[in-house]
Amino acid sequence: MGENIEQMDKDLLNEVSNLENISKGAYNIRKNGKGIERKVTDNVNIVTKTDKSGIDIYVKENTKFEFIHIPVIITESGLNDLVYNDFYIGKNANVVIVAGCGIHNDHHKDSQHDGIHRFFLEEGAKVRYIEKHYGEGKGEGKRILNPVTEVYLKAGSSMEMESTQIKGVDSTVRETKGELEDNTNFVVSEKIMTHEKQFAKTTFDVKLNGENASTHVTSRSVATDDSEQFFVSKIYGNNKCFAHSECDAIIKDNAKVRATPEITANNVEANLIHEAAIR
Repeated sequence: MGENIEQMDKDLLNEVSNLENISKGAYNIRKNGKGIERKVTDNVNIVTKTDKSGIDIYVKENTKFEFIHIPVIITESGLNDLVYNDFYIGKNANVVIVAGCGIHNDHHKDSQHDGIHRFFLEEGAKVRYIEKHYGEGKGEGKRILNPVTEVYLKAGSSMEMESTQIKGVDSTVRETKGELEDNTNFVVSEKIMTHEKQFAKTTFDVKLNGENASTHVTSRSVATDDSEQFFVSKIYGNNKCFAHSECDAIIKDNAKVRATPEITANNVEANLIHEAAIR
């Protein structure tokens, strides 16, 4: 890492993106609303958007087992950061993408990061997407994270998404959307922990448009103290398809958890299952 990375930055990066692995592939590091370091490879190109804040990531077809890291860190109190990142994954590529955001806030103003990530997978492409969120600091200012993930899978492609909220996030509204074509698979695994007066809302909206499209959405959460969580899952079976959605929450103290499942079958061969447990 270069001179732009301070020790606090390294600590935040290590929480959300595993600092030792960042330099092994392509990466783009964003700090306080600006890109500070970037590396591209022969198969992965990262380009700054010209019409709005964010980057475009291009992965060549047939790229195999490369890592792409795009962490965001915020150390400035009162900052409201909005970024748009688009991923274009070439035919038959197979890559691991590691994102996430760490916020350090020692002051009284709120710090917020909203990341809108869109994934466009060509035929046969595979992506493992890992996203971690973390907050710290002694200030009264809130640490707010509102991620949006949109996934568009062409025939034969698949994506596995692992989303983890580690700790220290005061408020989060998380939206995940998917549109799946023939013979595609979208697997989502979410883990969230809230405490004190924290709030977390998660919404999944997946459309199974193609024949033999499938999705498996799993949410595991723990709510303690006076925190509140709200889980919403909407799955639409528009063809011969399979879906399994499950929410498992552990509640303690004065916490509150709500779960709202919605499954809609628009085809006689749509097989849709939802399970929810709060204990």
